Amino acid sequence: MPESAWGVRYAKCRMFAHRLLPKIVKKRLRRLMRYDRPGVGRVRFGDFERTDPISRNFGYDRGTPIDRIYIERFLAEHASSIHGRTLEVVDDDYTARFGGPRTTQRDIVDLRPENTRATIVGDLTSLGAEWNDKFDAIVLTQTLHLIFDLQKAVSALFRLLKSGGTVLVTVPGLTPIDHHQEYETWYWSLTEASARRLFSDVFGADSTHIAVYGNVCSAVCFLEGIAAEELKPEMLHEQDHHFPVTIGICATKG
Repeated sequence: MPESAWGVRYAKCRMFAHRLLPKIVKKRLRRLMRYDRPGVGRVRFGDFERTDPISRNFGYDRGTPIDRIYIERFLAEHASSIHGRTLEVVDDDYTARFGGPRTTQRDIVDLRPENTRATIVGDLTSLGAEWNDKFDAIVLTQTLHLIFDLQKAVSALFRLLKSGGTVLVTVPGLTPIDHHQEYETWYWSLTEASARRLFSDVFGADSTHIAVYGNVCSAVCFLEGIAAEELKPEMLHEQDHHFPVTIGICATKG
C-alpha cells in the first residue's frame, strides 16, 4: 500500500478513536503509543529555549511553588499522625493546619533566639536528654537537606519521639538551589532509595514509608520556576518515581 494511503487510513483511525472512545481509554492509549513524541530535531523548545530560568524564586513570584503542592499533599495524606504534643521547626503552621484539634501542645524549635514564637531555642540535632521521648509527632518540611550530618539528624528525630510517635519529613529531589541565605547550607538532594536507607537504618524498614511526588513535566517546570497554577492537573499529579521532585518520609518509632 502506498505511504500516502497509510497516512489517510491512520488519520481516519485517529478521528474514529477520538469521536467514539471514552476519555480514559484515549488517555491510556496515548500513554502506551506515545504518538505525541516529536521526532529527532523536531522538539519545540518555545519559552524553554533559554539558559536563564523563567523564575529564580521557586515560582513564588508567579503563584504556588510546585514542590509546595507535593509537600502539603503528603502532610494531608498523613494528617492523622499529627496529634498530641508536636514539634516543628521555625513555626507551627503545618502542625496547626493539619493537626488542628488533635494536637494538645505545639512546640517550635529554632536556632535563633529572636524568633519569639520558638518554645525551644537550640539545634534540633543537639537538643539535650531532657527532650528525649517527648513528642507524639514531628513535622520537618524541607529542612533535613540543610543539615550536613544526616545520620545524626535522623537519630535525633528518633530520640525525641515518644514510643509510637511519628516523624513526617519532606526533602527535595530534583530542585533548584536557593539563591539566598540557604545557598551555603543546601547540602543534599535525596532519592527514594537514599531516603529509605537513611530512615530505615534508624526506625526499621517496617516502620519507614516513602512517598515520591513528581514527573518529568513537573520537574522541568519546577526547575524553570513555573508555578503550580500554570500546569494542568494531570501534568502536576502524575507520579513517576524516576523524576522525584519531592520525597516524603513517614517513620514511626517502635
